Amino acid sequence: MTINEWPLERRPRERLIREGAAALTDAELLAVFLRTGVPGKDAVQLGQEMLHHFGSLQAMFGASLKEFSVLRGLGTAKFAQLQAVMELARRAILEEIKAGNTLSSPRAVKEYLRITFSGKDFESFHVLFLDVKNRLIDAKEMFRGTLTHTSVYPREVVKAALACNAASIMLAHNHPSGTPDPSESDLLLTRALVQAMALVDIRILDHFVVAGHQVHSFAEHGQL
Repeated sequence: MTINEWPLERRPRERLIREGAAALTDAELLAVFLRTGVPGKDAVQLGQEMLHHFGSLQAMFGASLKEFSVLRGLGTAKFAQLQAVMELARRAILEEIKAGNTLSSPRAVKEYLRITFSGKDFESFHVLFLDVKNRLIDAKEMFRGTLTHTSVYPREVVKAALACNAASIMLAHNHPSGTPDPSESDLLLTRALVQAMALVDIRILDHFVVAGHQVHSFAEHGQL
């Protein structure tokens, strides 16, 4: 039986419209995204197979085209659609952050970082530049490294902050294969950056370490 043969009250798309997206399971949301299944599987069953195969939504969103296309029914078109959805979500959250005081919406900042680092199998170091009212001016990837290490140059961070006339900044990097707990080198780097930025009267408000869905805040743990 295809989804079109299901009773109206059970169909994912109709339920989404009637009850809202939050009422649907992960597999049902994927079914709305997929629209159709494959021979022998309806869209919900295909969604369930995707979740089982990748293990999590996070892993699925971070899959490469080759990894994504392993499952029958998935290919370049669906991969491109999924990446577009992720990028739209990232941009929507960035708009929310830019529209207000960054410090008043830590949830949005953390969600933006989770999406930004999603699926990256290398360390990446980002800087968020803020004005005197703590509004976001820009967010940039400054450095990129390997699975376990990236080189960060304080001088380049200082130059970038001065170039956009930032009054303060936030730092963020990811741990692709570990926990969000900062390493000793993370702590040393943060202290070096705090000192370097102080020379040009620019404050570091926080440093986030992202590992999957987990985000560690230096400020929240008194590590700045």
